[in-house]
This record gives sequence, C-alpha cells and structure tokens, in this order.
Amino acid sequence: MANAENRRTAHIISHTHWDREWYLPYEKHHVRLIALMDTLMDTLENDKEYRSFYLDGQTIIIEDYLQVRPDQRGRLEKWIREGRIHIGPWYVLQDAFLTSSEANVRNLQIGHQDAARYDTIAKIGYFPDTFGNIGQAPQLMRQADIDNAVFGRGVKPTGFNNTVSDAAYESSFSELVWEGPDGSRVLGILFANWYSNGNEVPVDEAEAKVYWDRKLADAGKYASTGQLLFMNGCDHQPIQTDLSEAIRVAGKLYPDTDFVHSNFPDYLASLRASLHDKELSVVRGELRSQRTDGWSTLVNTASARVYLKQMNQVGQTLLEKVAEPLAAFAHAAGRAKYPQHLLTYAWKTLMQNHPHDSICGCSVDEVHREMVTRFDKSRHVAETIVDDSALALAGAVDTSALAAYGRDALPLVVFNTTGWNRSGVVEVELDVARVYYREGISPNEMIRMMKGIAVTGRTLVDSDGKAIACTMEDLGLQFDYELPDDKFRQPYWARRVKLTFEAAEVPALGLKTFAWVLDSADAAAETSLVTGARSMSNGNLSVDIAEDGTLTVTDFASGRTYRDLLIYEDAGDIGNEYMFKQPDAEPALTTKGFAAEIRVIEDSACRAAFEIVHRWSVPASADELFEQEKQEAVYYPERKAGRSAAHVPFTIRSVVSLERSGTGVGVSVSFDNQAKDHRVRALFPTDLITSVHRVDAIFEAAVRDNEPAAEWENPSNAQHQQAFADVSDEKQGLTIANKGLNEYEVLRDGRNTIAVTLLRSVAELGDWGVFPTPEAQCLGMQTAELLILPHQGDGAVSGAFASAYQFQTPWTSVQTGVHGGTLAPVHAFMAWEGEGIAFSSAKIAEASGDLMLRWFNLRPESAVLDVRPNVGVAASAYKSDVLERAGERFRSAEGDAAAAFTAELGPCEIFTVGIVSER
Repeated sequence: MANAENRRTAHIISHTHWDREWYLPYEKHHVRLIALMDTLMDTLENDKEYRSFYLDGQTIIIEDYLQVRPDQRGRLEKWIREGRIHIGPWYVLQDAFLTSSEANVRNLQIGHQDAARYDTIAKIGYFPDTFGNIGQAPQLMRQADIDNAVFGRGVKPTGFNNTVSDAAYESSFSELVWEGPDGSRVLGILFANWYSNGNEVPVDEAEAKVYWDRKLADAGKYASTGQLLFMNGCDHQPIQTDLSEAIRVAGKLYPDTDFVHSNFPDYLASLRASLHDKELSVVRGELRSQRTDGWSTLVNTASARVYLKQMNQVGQTLLEKVAEPLAAFAHAAGRAKYPQHLLTYAWKTLMQNHPHDSICGCSVDEVHREMVTRFDKSRHVAETIVDDSALALAGAVDTSALAAYGRDALPLVVFNTTGWNRSGVVEVELDVARVYYREGISPNEMIRMMKGIAVTGRTLVDSDGKAIACTMEDLGLQFDYELPDDKFRQPYWARRVKLTFEAAEVPALGLKTFAWVLDSADAAAETSLVTGARSMSNGNLSVDIAEDGTLTVTDFASGRTYRDLLIYEDAGDIGNEYMFKQPDAEPALTTKGFAAEIRVIEDSACRAAFEIVHRWSVPASADELFEQEKQEAVYYPERKAGRSAAHVPFTIRSVVSLERSGTGVGVSVSFDNQAKDHRVRALFPTDLITSVHRVDAIFEAAVRDNEPAAEWENPSNAQHQQAFADVSDEKQGLTIANKGLNEYEVLRDGRNTIAVTLLRSVAELGDWGVFPTPEAQCLGMQTAELLILPHQGDGAVSGAFASAYQFQTPWTSVQTGVHGGTLAPVHAFMAWEGEGIAFSSAKIAEASGDLMLRWFNLRPESAVLDVRPNVGVAASAYKSDVLERAGERFRSAEGDAAAAFTAELGPCEIFTVGIVSER
C-alpha cells in the first residue's frame, strides 16, 4: 500500500462544453443537445456510480432542452435537486470582452435566478473557453460569493522547474491566485491540459494503461498537489456511459491513485485542504495570453463580422442605458409598473447572441444570419419599453406654464439617461397637427387639411421661455397610428416636422422640457462654426482638414495639436474569423497623400460638418494560392498567399462634425465594400510619449503595455476594447471613442498611433477544419462611428471617458401636451458627484423592488462618491452587490437610515447601491 501522503486523487468531472451554435447552425446543435440530455438522464438513472454531471455553467441549456422536451421537466428537476446535475452560475457562456459590463452582470444575475428555481447553484467561476479573461472577474466573482475561477486561456503554465514562473501571466502550477485590479482574489484553476484532458477514458486495460500513463504525467507536470483534475468531456461531447467501469479499471491499474467520479465542489474542497501553505503564483488583472507568441489569442474575433458587434452595442446600450433607467424612474415616479418580465425576455434574447462562438463572429454563416433576427427581436422589445416609459414620464412633467403660448404650443421632453450632465445636438420629430380617422372625415379631406397646416412662424423655447436656435425640416404628410390600452387602434394623418437643436446642460439621469410655439422671438445669433473652406472651430477645439482628408485637431484647453488624424489603411487578410494574418512583404495601403473631395454639408447654429470623399481602389481579393491554402487547412501563420493584382473601386465617405458645445470631433464613415480578404482601419497618430495606454474594458479603464512581451511573435498586437482607447501623458491625451468597433491597436510606429478596425473581410471559419464562410467577407454597405476626444492628460478626471460613454448612448425625446405634473420641467432623478467615478446602471431589482444604482471607480486609488436621490419618497439606501442583495444601510449624521449618502470607493471598486422607496 502506498504511503497516504504520496497518494494521488484523480478527480474526474463529467461535462460537455456546449457551444449553442458554431460549425453547425443552432438547430442542428439543438437536436444533438436533446439526445445528449436524454442519454445523461438515462445514465444517471441506470448507473448509481455515475455520480454527477456539470452542465457547462450555463442555465440556457435547461431552457433549450425543455423547449423540445417539456415532458421531461420533472425528471430533470429531480436530478438537479438531488445534486447530480450541477447548474449555473451563468445564463450563457459569453465572450466577456465583447459584451458590456452590465451585460456580464445581467448574465450572472439571470443565471443565478434561473438556478434558484431549483434551489441550487454551482458557485463556480466558470470560464472554460472565453477568448481571454477580463481583469475584473475576481471582483465580480467575489461579489457573487464565488471564491474561484476555472478557465482555459490567458495564463501560460510553466511546470515545476521554470525559474520565471512568478513572472506576470505565468504560473508554475495549474493552480494559482488570480487578483483583480481592486485587490479581490480567487483561487484560479487553469485547464493546463484543456477541458478535455479526461475525455473518453478507456475501459480496455491495455488501452487504459497507455491512456493513464500519459494523462497522469501531463496533469502532474503542472499540479501543485496530488489532487489532479480530469475533465471528462469536450465540445458537444456525448455522455460516456461506461465511465463507471472505466474508473474501476483505472483504480485496479494504479493502486497508488484514488480515481473518483467527482464534481467541482468536492475537487475544490480537496484541493484547498491539500494546498496548506504552498505558495502559488499570483497573476493580476486581464488574462490575454500576454506571455505567448501571440498567434493563438483569438483576439481578432473582435473584428470578425463587425456588423454583429455594432448591432450588439446598439442592443445592450438601449437596454442598460436607456430602457432600464427610464422604466425605473417611471416606476419610482408612480407612473408605470416596472416591466421586469419584458426586460428579462429582451436580455435573454440578446444574450443568446453572446456566447463566444456567436458574438465573436466565428461560426458558419447560418449562425450569424439567425443572430441578426435575435438582435432585432431584443431591440424591438427595448424600443417599446423606451417609448412607453418616456411617454409616461413626460406625462408627469408640469408643462402648464406653456399655456401662456396658447393651445398651439407643442411641448417636448428630452431625456438624458447617462450619468453625467449632457449637452448635444438632438433631433426630434413633432406632429404639428393630427386628424384621426375616428373623427369621421373623409380620407381626402383629412389629407387636404394636413397639407394646409402652416409650419412656419414658430420658435423653439426652453421651459424659461428662452428662444433656442434650431433648424426645422418639413416632413410633410405622415400616416401613423396609436395603440391605446383601452381602445382599438387609432389611425391618423399628421403634419410632421423635424427639429434639430442643441439641448444644453440636460441634467444627468434627468430631463429638460422645450416647446415649439407660435412666437416671433428669435434666438440669440450664433456665429458659424465653419471658419474656412476646410476648417471649423467651436471654442473648445479647432479642426483643419488637409487635401488628403486628414485632420489637424487643436485642443485649446491643453494647447496640444494632433496631426494626420483619420488616415485610412487597407491591408490584405489571409487569416480567418479567429485571427488576422497580413500577407508577408505586402505593406498596407493608406490614404495618406491621396487627394480627397471635401465640402461643407452642414453649417447650422448647433453643428458644422464636412464631407470627405476618397475615391480609392484596393486589391479585389487574395491571390490564387490562398484558395489552395484554405482547402488544405494550412495553419494561418504559415500561409504564403498574397493579394490579387486586380483592383476594385473603394470609395470612403467620411462626415466630420463639430457641435457647438462639443469636446470631441465626430466621424461617421460609410463605404460599399466590394473587396475580399482585407482589413480596413482608421488611424489616429497621437505623437505622445508613453509606454502604456488605457482602454475601456469591463468595469475598468485597463492599463496595457504598448510593447508586447518578448515572447510575442505576431506582427499584430490588436486588442479588445469597449467604448474607447486612450493614449495619454501627464498633461494631454487623445481618446478615440467608438460605437461597436471592438478591435484596436496602438501601433509601434514611433507615433503611438491608435488604429481602430472598421472592417475585416475573411473567407473561412478556421480553427479545426475547412468551413467556408462567404458572408464573413461583409460585402456591401458598411458604416462606422467614432469620436475624437482630446483632453488634459487624465481621461477619467478631465471628462473624456465620460464623453466616450455618453457617445454610446442615444438621446431620448418625446412629444407631450400642456398639462400639470409632479416633475419640474428641468428635473434630475439622481444627483451624484465623484472624481474618476463612472456611472453604470439604474434598474429595479426583481426580488426586492428597490431601485438599484451602480458605479465603478475608473482609477486605482480611492474616491469619494456623494449621492442624492430624487425619486419618489426615497426612505433609505444600502450597499449591495452584483446580485442585488441588501447589505449595510447608510446612516445620516444623526444615525438614522438615509437615502442620501457619501461613500468611499476603493481602487477600481464596482459599487452597487439599493434605494428603498416608501411609494
């Protein structure tokens, strides 16, 4: 008998990694899932030694199964409640870098809610195949009472004898300590031999001896203790129904090893008991495979099928930054019931597009066609919630003072659902008059009446009666309808106009009222923002456009001038949906020095805009060798194909705009892509001297090195971003904000140029086989939006990062009537202050009905947050967490419960508060 201290335990955990859709369309994977679940439950019933199964950390599998097999609900629930099927903590296994901060939290919340229906949840920080791991994962896990993280990518294991094992992003062992930027720590378990290292265990003794000799040695090479983890499963892996027999065979062959059909809780408990005082490597922050050759990071999924990322940005922003806060405030004001069920449905529908093989754009074409429909479905629900909530809130605004302008006054309410005061250009459609079908007038007469309505002689005023400069576009006769809650649909004809104006200083998380009235008052004359044939200025910035369309932007506050901004770059791409590969010895083409057509297209009181047109041409595709390399599945770093000698036209239209109060330069890009196998980027040289840069990631402005590690061989160092990338020194900086453009690179070109990917056209899925994806070429019209934000050196303090977040969020406006109300014409539902702190969300908690507010500290130093709620009758406030549980209550100076509070946020802390209302 072996010494007990030298014994090993082989923990065999059965699972299947279930990509809902990938190399097959969703429904083909779905059919296979039904068979797998049926087999699993039969195995649990027939084999008592088959102890348990981990359902891949995502509760959506339960929904997908029961959609087809509702008759099996009771049977499935039995195995879950008995602890033989382990579920949670996520709703889906998302790509965390490509989904927003709040989407990651909603995923965790909904996963917990779904699992709670079965009175159980696996508290496992499960990230088996995310393409890199976010730095704030330890804090998110800790706030959800999860003290571990199990993952497959981002850290390089080195083995026992590696003398640099404690270097950043390396670990001697498959067990390590993972620390977030706030200091939160979890026990990290790296799948050093992948999550299939215990797959298909042989029953035959001879085969089992060969199998386990190799597997035990591989696991022991990296394990810090004798507790060895073997994952019995892989992608879409069927159930191993003879596993119990295979375990008995293994135990007979290796009497010094205990082979156990285990689960994560048991394995983690055994591991912790065995660690004792063993010193594990500590890795900090983001895990992005920094200490590798850079060829297998899968980071370029951030630019595969950019249109999906753009649709996702619209969808998640509409939910978390518009629909939820508007609905929450309408509920708090007593104007509407919070539509929790609809929001959950919209989030679930959106999150069905968030698994890594979905949102990453690295699946077959059929998968991504279905995603477009899901994006539309989720957005339609969100838009309905926004419309209903905005209308309800506008009905609570006291507009009675506008009666002084007569019954023809047309009030409108503009909502700012961001966390900072906001000024900007708003476009609002107003019905000057309506005639309803119910009025019994003939259609011809209704049309004649509406065409005869005058739309001139009016002025836009704010709630104080001050005239506001605006432009009016007559939209003419419009058919529309209402859908009342208590009547049949009400169609009508309207005379409609569109007003464009600057809404100045709309309160954070608030509203401001305006009206278009019959009045001859004129707004104060504003000087033109256009200062020359190719220049504009607003007092904050000046913009000069060169003959080649590049921009020179001067920031008056810092005194810094940035040159050569907005160069377009086109490079060949012989990679795939996962990774970019530029052909060897073929430099990228650029528009630098290429003459552009430039003209003024807008010169109004609130905005100036120039159109810049590059009539360019680029290679039509890769050359003929590329077809052979794809068919032979040549590993992409080893491909030798080049670009075709044939060219196709490539016309890029850019609209560069400057708003009167703007602190940034807007860039809207469109082009008709008819080229294949290429990448298009916009380049923004900063000419700032710094070795690091900052980028919006998940609940943090992550600091990343400009130069990759010594091991990095890939010529490209592209990375993920959310709302912005920023290069700064101590006195000035340049932030480039975007909408749904998730890939950027800080170039090693001597200028620290920020390169933002606008399009990547590729021909195949890649990975483990030959999967053509012609629709990934993204032929046809493409658009992109960016914002150039110069600042004074600290984007978190100067307001540049806040402006980047606001750039993501659309204005909301609604027409209303003249009426009384409980809300002032200028109203903020929440007032708060905190240097370097970002506001993240406002919603109603499903369990408590309390208003939940979340902020996060952008900087690695403490910050003070001061909050003054103004919603309903706010009675008290308490500190919460990402699961929206009530914690310690805030107290007034007298010790009483208080809704207003001041709190100190720790470095990079994610801070959630619940507001209890007496309403």
